[in-house]
Amino acid sequence: MLSGTIPKEIGNLEPLESIDFSRNFFSGEIPQTMSSLHYLEVLNLSFNNFNGKIPSGTQLGSSNLSYMGNSGLCGFPLSKICPEDEISHNTKSIGEEEGDESEVHSMFYMGLGIGFAVRFWGVLGTIFFNRRCRHAYFRFLHQIYDFTIQKMLQIYYF
Repeated sequence: MLSGTIPKEIGNLEPLESIDFSRNFFSGEIPQTMSSLHYLEVLNLSFNNFNGKIPSGTQLGSSNLSYMGNSGLCGFPLSKICPEDEISHNTKSIGEEEGDESEVHSMFYMGLGIGFAVRFWGVLGTIFFNRRCRHAYFRFLHQIYDFTIQKMLQIYYF
């Protein structure tokens, strides 16, 4: 039956490992200072009247935390996007890529294209500009042609 807001000084209780404020009448925002509780393993703030964005921190996005029953809360790890995040999310242009993953993909495809071009022109350049390689290549193609014609004639006449 506790009510009010969580005091900002809760962040000074760094050795805390577990907090259960569930099924009370707390309201307001979750203090940003809670992100400094590095040993916090279990946090249950479910079924209160909290609102605003969940503070960012290594522990506050963990899977052992419960924010259920607080319809005013938004942000990670909840699926509800905060209004300020939604505005910045919508201002990205259509062609704009997100994050490091897209950079890795674009670098991969660029390297793939450059590698193909270098190998392609390396083989063709050798054939075009080196007389021995050119003659060997055309002899090889002529032998394949003769072999194919002979096999076709054998199939046709026998």
